[in-house]
Amino acid sequence: MRLPTALAALAYRDFRLLWAGQFVDMLGTQVQTVALGWLVYSLTGSTAALGGVGLARAIPTILLSIFGGTLADQVDRRRLLLVSQSFLAGLSALLALIISLGKANVPILYAFAALTAAAAAFDSPTRQALIPSLVPRERLPNALTLNVLAWQTAAVLGPATGGVIIKVFGVSAAYWINAASFLVVLGAIVAMRTRVPVPAGPRRGLSAVVEGLEFVRGRAILWQLMLVDFLAVLFVSSMGLLPVFARDVLAVGSDGLGLLYSAPAAGAVAGSVIFTLLPTPRRPGRVVALAVAAYGISLALFGMARSFPVALGLLALAGGLDAVSMAMRHTVRQLATPDSLRGRVGALASVFSAGGPRLGEFQAGMVASVVGARYAMVLGGGACLLMVVTSRWWARQLWQYRGEELPEESEEPRVEAEVPGAAESSVAGVD
Repeated sequence: MRLPTALAALAYRDFRLLWAGQFVDMLGTQVQTVALGWLVYSLTGSTAALGGVGLARAIPTILLSIFGGTLADQVDRRRLLLVSQSFLAGLSALLALIISLGKANVPILYAFAALTAAAAAFDSPTRQALIPSLVPRERLPNALTLNVLAWQTAAVLGPATGGVIIKVFGVSAAYWINAASFLVVLGAIVAMRTRVPVPAGPRRGLSAVVEGLEFVRGRAILWQLMLVDFLAVLFVSSMGLLPVFARDVLAVGSDGLGLLYSAPAAGAVAGSVIFTLLPTPRRPGRVVALAVAAYGISLALFGMARSFPVALGLLALAGGLDAVSMAMRHTVRQLATPDSLRGRVGALASVFSAGGPRLGEFQAGMVASVVGARYAMVLGGGACLLMVVTSRWWARQLWQYRGEELPEESEEPRVEAEVPGAAESSVAGVD
């Protein structure tokens, strides 16, 4: 049976296995995310303590991601995923046991957050680097967009389910469910038939890391893309403060918290679906910048919302804008990076895309402890908007890039070329 164009990448068996396995894995992770935030805030009642969760995740992400990506470029990526997923499954089961025995405390939860982030620093760039080996190059943008769609769908269902699970069965059940979800992705990886060639040369340590950093430094479109993403979520991060909004600002409890976590992902699913049906924008870099600006405005307005439905709507809008930006970022990065460097470039992107939100959670928690959660969101949204406005000067290649595939030896994008078959107008409605 021939699949619709929007689902074309799912025609390839091994990508379909990885995609389905990742969906279940991400579903369990989202259930756990709600449990972690709720438990920390329940134990401490402190926004600063919630910010500490973000810091505990950020440090290993920043320190280890580039090494995880380097390893992904030098070993069998499937085997590396098996190791990282097995470690994450065991870690989640251990914490579930600790919580079930009533022994959980804030230091243990911080340690769990840090160890999970450390494993993800190897897992995430490996998964990103594996995808281009599972589909033809012409299907890569579709595969990456479907990957975003799977993540966001899990982020809708997971938190809403997690909120109900916490209320009915308790926090420990969320961690047992997450541990079980890893078994599905492990089975999918084992069932894959594609054998991605492992580089035959000797493994290199620091020199390989430096090579990846030098490549990104020399290709302006990449570091500008990463920096805009990093600064946006550093300045305005709502996720770490959602337990505060659920309990103290909007007074909607743990089940309401699940809906708050789900709202951005619900918007992102809608944004991803719409995006798969639209033609390629002529200037994807400009679409990224404008989507990020609107994202900051949406979250600033969320900070001022006093109605639960309005708050959900603004979070959904922010999620939809983030999905458009994310799909464009992933596509541009893969087009601009040769396969031999995809692990390292993906890892560096993870430092920015994962480290930024976690540092943003810490920043938001600290600011909220001084001015309150509402004003922390408003100030962060304003800072995000100002950053995008100034990027017209310090990130010109990002605004000018027209989406062409860059040759390996190129150091700067060609801004005069058109994408064959690209639309005459972009997603954001600008030329």
